[in-house]
Amino acid sequence: MARVVSIDPGKSKSGLVLAEICEKKVYKAIILKSELLENYLRNLITAEEIEKIIIGNGTTSGKIREKLHFFKKEIITFEEKNTTYRAKARYFELFPISGLKFLIPREIFILNKNLDAISALIILEDYCKIKFTLNQNLDFKTWLK
Repeated sequence: MARVVSIDPGKSKSGLVLAEICEKKVYKAIILKSELLENYLRNLITAEEIEKIIIGNGTTSGKIREKLHFFKKEIITFEEKNTTYRAKARYFELFPISGLKFLIPREIFILNKNLDAISALIILEDYCKIKFTLNQNLDFKTWLK
């Protein structure tokens, strides 16, 4: 099984997705403080067999890449331009609006949502050139603080 981690790096918070490429499924999607990313990845790597890590080439990608020196497999830096903007549209593909909520402007539903994990998903999808589905009803707004 070819599991990969995709990261949307940020100064204060980062989005992270764990996915299975062959199955085209997302198994974990979280947002965490960037200072916790290294320890979270160390624990994740001991629990999962991860083939590679894909990091968006944004704000703090260089610093995060340096912190991942313990990961002995492939680390790829990949273009993340407009992923936050695109995450808004992808949010509604993953979580469609139904019923009477359909009459309310879509922007209302994402005003206070953190879309960093969806941005990490978009980085992964762009890299793999495929769309992923959710393994289960994942909450892309899960925060680890």
